[in-house]
Amino acid sequence: MMLAWLRTNKYVAMLMVFVRVYLGYQWIEAGWHKLTGGFDAAGFLTNAINNPIADKTTHELVYPNFVYFIEHFAMPNVKLFNFIIPLGELLVGAGLILGGLTAAAAFFGLLMNFMFMFAGTLNTNPWLVLLGGIVLFAGTNAGRYGLDYYLLPLLRKVLKFKKLGGDGKMTPAGTA
Repeated sequence: MMLAWLRTNKYVAMLMVFVRVYLGYQWIEAGWHKLTGGFDAAGFLTNAINNPIADKTTHELVYPNFVYFIEHFAMPNVKLFNFIIPLGELLVGAGLILGGLTAAAAFFGLLMNFMFMFAGTLNTNPWLVLLGGIVLFAGTNAGRYGLDYYLLPLLRKVLKFKKLGGDGKMTPAGTA
């Protein structure tokens, strides 16, 4: 019931404009500082490898798979991460502010927030996760007063998808 209200109510959609813009600004600001400030993820990744989140009693890693990912994929490809992190932050911010592909922007913002938290960084990430989760749960309603109002029907038309049927699935046009 609450989810339906979040996804359909026009007043919620108006409130989502303010949430989206605030959240988008946070992402754009973070991405811009990284692009203009000589961002290098190597120090962050080295710290995440050398000081992983561990249980205080047993000293066992809390996220061993993530530490493995950082050590064996992210660190050897740090130049790629130096590019995709700031670019991703800018794109998430732009999508949220403009209300274009809003749910996708919120999803990828949440993904980045969780990656930063798995690496041991808290700062504003939990707050951004909370707001990003609300935007994601609001779905297309979060972008109702944004580019999604025009973009989503166009994408459906271009991709030739029918509207959601009674079973809740989108099916390609011309199929049963």
